[in-house]
Amino acid sequence: QVQLVESGGGSVQSGGSLRLSCAASGFTYSNYCMGWFRQAPRKEREAVAAVYIGGGGTYYADSVKGRFTISRDNDKNTLYLQMNSLKPEDTAMYYCAAALPPYGNGWYAAQTYGYWGQGTQVTVSS
Repeated sequence: QVQLVESGGGSVQSGGSLRLSCAASGFTYSNYCMGWFRQAPRKEREAVAAVYIGGGGTYYADSVKGRFTISRDNDKNTLYLQMNSLKPEDTAMYYCAAALPPYGNGWYAAQTYGYWGQGTQVTVSS
């Protein structure tokens, strides 16, 4: 059974940092592109960051570029999202997801992702 379990969310003040983790099991983690997505109330789900197989390629939303860093540890089957300089607009439920091959130009897009975690809440106060 495929499982993706997020952790590390919480409440922080503007400018603070959090590191989200996603523990993956039930599939060959190293063979999949992985991503972080978020959804705020009344907003569409947004791709935040994604990392390609092997970690050589990354995608970041313009809104988080320079502040967030995605990484993966294929030996530990774990995905990370380091979030620095957090802003109130980063407040959302954050989801870990695994993409399904084949991977094309839209490998980081939500439609490519077939496995999803239950999410972890990130709240950033002013």
